[in-house]
Amino acid sequence: MNQPHVAIVGATGAVGVEMLLCLEQRNFPLGKLKLLASSRSAGKRMKFRGEDLVVEELTHDSFKDVDIALFSAGGGISKEFGPSAAAAGAVVIDNSSAFRMDADVPLVVPEINPQAAQNHPRNIIANPNCTTIISLMALSPLNEKFGLKSIIASSYQAVSGSGAQGIIELEEQVKAIATGQPFTPSVYPRQIAFNVIPQVDAFTESGYTKEELKMLNEGRKILDLPELKVSCTCVRVPVYRSHSVSITAVFDKPVDVESARAAYAGKPGIQVIDDPANKIFPVPLDTTGKDDCLVGRIRKNPVLENALDLWVVGDQVRKGAALNAVQIAEIL
Repeated sequence: MNQPHVAIVGATGAVGVEMLLCLEQRNFPLGKLKLLASSRSAGKRMKFRGEDLVVEELTHDSFKDVDIALFSAGGGISKEFGPSAAAAGAVVIDNSSAFRMDADVPLVVPEINPQAAQNHPRNIIANPNCTTIISLMALSPLNEKFGLKSIIASSYQAVSGSGAQGIIELEEQVKAIATGQPFTPSVYPRQIAFNVIPQVDAFTESGYTKEELKMLNEGRKILDLPELKVSCTCVRVPVYRSHSVSITAVFDKPVDVESARAAYAGKPGIQVIDDPANKIFPVPLDTTGKDDCLVGRIRKNPVLENALDLWVVGDQVRKGAALNAVQIAEIL
């Protein structure tokens, strides 16, 4: 698969556009590129390597000449069209939650478990949840050295995680408040401008949201830690792009700050930005449009034994979605 034929499903969406950008910026060795979307977007033109590509309508017959299909159009589309792509011989790299917890579908973060991408019996590989990816980029090097036992996390998730409508709602509310005009929230259950909302995704019977449980279930699968304990609170914040996560991590072995910082040395995709005395620590704007996740505010937890507190930030559209999928394609 040295010059694979690649299709992007959902090419006109935010993540699809970012996938296109990643393929170009990383000089992915394409044989042919096909852009697929709904009938509403069919016929649109998108730039790639200086050329205009025409978006085609997605059908079950779209994958006859495709080697790798990057899916980013929602779980319903993945469930409907993913099996058709796989049956046609394409390896599906799916960005939705449709197949993540299926036992015979690998769930891959290339910096953490690249070997998992090599065994895909259904021709489907799943991209993890964006918040999970960003969190595990910071936790995996520590797990390798100290053995991860449990996670207590709070996420601060940008409105672009809700798609373009999340950004529009934040912009419109800010303008309405500035001019004294009334408004009614539609994307979010409460006002998001100048506010935070402790709900991302739907609530379950346990009181946790589906988004919060992804950190538990996906973290166990990616790290191969079936006994990992996780408590997570996911919060929507009025930031355009890039998610932040505050994490308390408990380990099997004793850990200190300097050893933790040293654990990141040479690890791809993660940088330590941690000089609090000079007010140097990661913020969302530092990662927007960037590949790497940033970790800082590394502290010894004063309450729990063998525990650290840390803060990690990453671009959820890029590393949390599009870039991770393209990196999986590079493994293939």
